[in-house]
Amino acid sequence: MPDRRPDPDELLVRVREQEARRTRGKLKVFFGAAAGVGKTYAMLEAARAQRAAGVDVVAGVVETHHRAETEALLAGVEMLPRRRVEYRGSTLEEFDLDAALARRPALLLVDELAHTNAPESRHPKRYQDVLELLDAGINVYTTLNVQHLESLNDLVAKITGVVVRETVPDSVLDEADDVELVDLPAEDLRRRLKEGKVYVPEQAAEAAEHFFREGNLIALRELALRHTAERVDAKMQRYRREHAIDTVWPVTEHVMVCIGPSPAGARLVRAGHRLAAQLAAPWVVAYVETAAQRSLGAEDRARVAQTLRLAESLGAETVTLTGTRMSDEILAYARSRNVSKLVIGKPTRGFWPRLFLGSIVDTLVRGSGEIDIYVISGDGTPTPTPRTRTRPRAGRPLPYAAAIATVLSSTLLAWLMFPRFELSNIVMVYLLGVVVVAMRFGRAASVLASLLSVAAFDFFFVPPYFTFAVSDSQYLVTFLVMFVVALVISGLTVRTRDQAEAARTQERRTAALFSLSRELAAAREIAPLLEAAVRHLIEVFGGRIVILLPDATGRLEQRAGQLAPFNMDARDLAVAQWAFEHRAAAGSGTDNVPGAQMRFEPLSSSRGVVGVVGMRPAEPHAFDAPEQEHLLETFVSQVAVAVDRALLADEAQAAQVRMEAERVRNALLSAVSHDLRTPLTAITGAASAALEDEARIDAVTRRELLESIRDEAERLNRLVNNLLDVTRLESGSLRLRREWIPVEELVGVALARLAAPLRERKVTTRLPEDLPPVHVDGLLVEQVFINLIENATKHTPAGQPIDVEARREGDEVVVEVADRGPGLPAGQEQKIFDKFYGVGAGGGAGLGLTICRAIVEAHGGRIGGQPRPGGGALFRFSLPAGEPPRPPESPGG
Repeated sequence: MPDRRPDPDELLVRVREQEARRTRGKLKVFFGAAAGVGKTYAMLEAARAQRAAGVDVVAGVVETHHRAETEALLAGVEMLPRRRVEYRGSTLEEFDLDAALARRPALLLVDELAHTNAPESRHPKRYQDVLELLDAGINVYTTLNVQHLESLNDLVAKITGVVVRETVPDSVLDEADDVELVDLPAEDLRRRLKEGKVYVPEQAAEAAEHFFREGNLIALRELALRHTAERVDAKMQRYRREHAIDTVWPVTEHVMVCIGPSPAGARLVRAGHRLAAQLAAPWVVAYVETAAQRSLGAEDRARVAQTLRLAESLGAETVTLTGTRMSDEILAYARSRNVSKLVIGKPTRGFWPRLFLGSIVDTLVRGSGEIDIYVISGDGTPTPTPRTRTRPRAGRPLPYAAAIATVLSSTLLAWLMFPRFELSNIVMVYLLGVVVVAMRFGRAASVLASLLSVAAFDFFFVPPYFTFAVSDSQYLVTFLVMFVVALVISGLTVRTRDQAEAARTQERRTAALFSLSRELAAAREIAPLLEAAVRHLIEVFGGRIVILLPDATGRLEQRAGQLAPFNMDARDLAVAQWAFEHRAAAGSGTDNVPGAQMRFEPLSSSRGVVGVVGMRPAEPHAFDAPEQEHLLETFVSQVAVAVDRALLADEAQAAQVRMEAERVRNALLSAVSHDLRTPLTAITGAASAALEDEARIDAVTRRELLESIRDEAERLNRLVNNLLDVTRLESGSLRLRREWIPVEELVGVALARLAAPLRERKVTTRLPEDLPPVHVDGLLVEQVFINLIENATKHTPAGQPIDVEARREGDEVVVEVADRGPGLPAGQEQKIFDKFYGVGAGGGAGLGLTICRAIVEAHGGRIGGQPRPGGGALFRFSLPAGEPPRPPESPGG
């Protein structure tokens, strides 16, 4: 009997899901085929029923489309105010997510789940708002049309000719706690459209000729009904699993076809396909791999693989099961999938073999219970008998020779024991030999060892000795029991060995998949990811592997495969390109271009095919075995997901770089144009006044105009120098020319260069007399002082003081420049050092502080800004200090 105890891992997952579901809000979706079927109306009716039951119901956003009957249902329901968003000269009204989270009702109504939010909203899509509400523990009622499901987008476009841009991932609907189908016949919906209950008359006339054609509505209605039925079926399956119900509930038809290595497998698949088509039911083709099946020859394994590929081409789901008893595995899987009809082949064994050896058909019929069994006749070709695997495989006589040698060894050991031990102990020696043969050489050799052991025991140890004659008839029972026990022990030993080998094989596959997924998850760039994939594929499948990715024109090019390099000819590249364009496997061992030397598997992801894996296996029939075929598919799907993730990351990074470059460009143009225009306007105005009114301008006014021109020209020069300094600092071309300079000298030079802007300012300096010199590039550090002091003048009202202070702290000199301006906004202390980031009313290109940070860090120092106690801003930076080396003494000193 199969083990039907609950899986501990499955129980743990179920407990975790229930725990997460307990703290999360409940989502109910009112699902329909098209607009106008009454989803919003049904949602409001359900909400009114909840409100009448005392539930706190709030309408977050409900689109009534000015329908009187819908608006009437909103009477008395609290409505959240809409959030107004200005966009391209118009005002948009959007759902206010923050207001909903602050209000926190028990039930929130959020209409039109697929809606796209206005730009600069927290989430681009409304369904993301709903997910945040659910995470906050708020129950949500919402509405959705079938054409907005992501998986049906292409199908809807083919049916209606309209590409729906607003889509919702299927996972959102799958995770909903309840889905209520709101259905309306196509004729009734078109009548509502004509009556103006769906769109305004102008839009209704156009919709009736396009999207709302009767054929379109019938097809959309069928899609909605089918999707809802599939969800109900999945919910029923989950209920059966959670309540450990192993009997089949035949609420829907589900066909399962069981195949083996028999040539009749193709006929079974075609019969199963016809039955599934007649019932309009899903179907699955299963192959059970037992220990005996693993020992099949290459021809039989190739036939199984071909039959499974035929099933997949006919639209079936294929699965390879493993176990010790075929019937147990088939029935267990059929019940887990709620299979209602099981298709198997007619037994080819005769009556007597079936009587003594049994028949899988008879076992399935006896254990099927509520499952209908369909027995299909074959073509009369007998089922091949599985050949027992031998070790080593090359020498077929070796196992039998080993069995004979083991019996001889057991006989010799028993002969040495015979004078001093009972016959029962002698029997144990022979049984031990049978166990050894079964463990090492398989079932056939162990059967031979059992026969020879009984014969040797009779010949050497049962009187009369050295003859097969038996003087006492009771020894016949001994021989029979000994032979049966030997057969049973050998059978159990062989089965245990095969199970251990199957477990080792499964463990190797699992370990290989785990190692592959772990390394692929750790890879962040496409190149190491591809090399890791190639390395693991070679370790598991052998041969030579190559991965090809498309270039900008869609032509494949080799991107990985240097671990076992080989040259691909034009034919191989053509086959690879075919597999890429047709999204199907091609080449050796497939149904597409089977004469090619290589095999190509497409890397299919959610976005389509992202590349191709090319293989030249060491053995021509390496993938004939179904388990190898499925293992390859699993590896390829893992690689496809990883490649897709890496490509998406590269695309996202490139998009981020483009966005940042665009932001910097816009900021640069805005800031530089402002800073250029201001001094140029002043220079132009002063020069024009001096030229046009030359006769009426006295000497003092002329001097003021000239000084204004000079000051603005110096300001313009500082801007250009800042831009050049940023370019040099970021390119790394700037080289420091360090020398020992007193801090007071650097401060004095900066104040002298800023004499004009500081005319109406009071600058207080506090520099200790024992302050050590600093080892810096004087011109660059002067620029730090100039930028910080000039920044203070921009953001400090006239008449407010500016303080400059320096002190020694260990091996550094710490300098502070403080003002009494508006200060720094909270959380902006580090952002103000970014390029083109402006704070306060002073404006500017936003490069001064960026240059300060680059210069200070180039000297090994630190710089930062913080609010000043009492109001204002304080900038502090450090520079390396010390004592300059003493000059060498003169010879005559």
